[in-house]
Amino acid sequence: MKKPGTDLITEARNPSTREIDRLPTRQVVQLINEEDALVAGAVAQELDCIARAVDAILSRMTSGGRLFYVGAGTSGRLGILDAVECAPTFSLEEGRIVAIMAGGERAIFSAREGEEDSEQSGAEEMEKQGVGAEDAVLGISASGKTPFVLGALKKSRQKEALTIGLACNKGLDVNAIVEIAITPVVGPEVVTGSTRMKAGTAQKMVLNMISTTLMIKMGKVYSNLMVDLKPSNFKLRARACRIFSAITGASEEQAGKYLEASGYSLKEGVVMYKKGVNREQAQFLLEKEKGNLRSVIG
Repeated sequence: MKKPGTDLITEARNPSTREIDRLPTRQVVQLINEEDALVAGAVAQELDCIARAVDAILSRMTSGGRLFYVGAGTSGRLGILDAVECAPTFSLEEGRIVAIMAGGERAIFSAREGEEDSEQSGAEEMEKQGVGAEDAVLGISASGKTPFVLGALKKSRQKEALTIGLACNKGLDVNAIVEIAITPVVGPEVVTGSTRMKAGTAQKMVLNMISTTLMIKMGKVYSNLMVDLKPSNFKLRARACRIFSAITGASEEQAGKYLEASGYSLKEGVVMYKKGVNREQAQFLLEKEKGNLRSVIG
């Protein structure tokens, strides 16, 4: 009988790094860099699945549904990192992308690995969140076997939510549960089983792709500019001015005036400038096009 984990490539020993503890520092960091370079290629193999996931999530979010990231340990923390950044970067409403981590808030800064071992806890968390058919649940697990994540996905499937798995092994538990499986196989880690490394990098890349593409498709990006950012400090107000000028060709002084007049709503300010309308009229035009600046100004 195989011992747990022996069939997982994420737990396998990397032949390229067996002598790493004997090497000088320069060669150690070079080996790590060479292994990291494999990650983008592994993610590239999953682009069709990632695109399918985005389109399926988008249809739910545009109808008012939510996206849940569910994970434990490093995977859970990466979900939190991605979810939290969507608010300041894209002004996404609170509660639209929700990160759930085994062990809750106390596990964010302090490792509580035992918290991930209960399928029941994962299922109960989905019940607590009221997950339903309008929602999407993305389970993140490097191994593809994390019980907390599996429990959450099984319960979400029962509730008819869209289920997506992100794992770094193929043909395992999580892939059999979900409707869409994203499996960038990055191979054995530099330090055996340390999936905060290549597997974590792959997970972060995929989550960034999913959330960013969602925001683009939801009209929160114009060209390649973040037109829905929240200019809540000096740095972001300066960025808003630069974005305004890039879109309109207006001077920095003009940009500042229009942004102030729009309450620092970048989209409203741009529509006011481009269409020669007041703020109320700009709001109407944007609401008519569901906030899509491209649809309003071309």
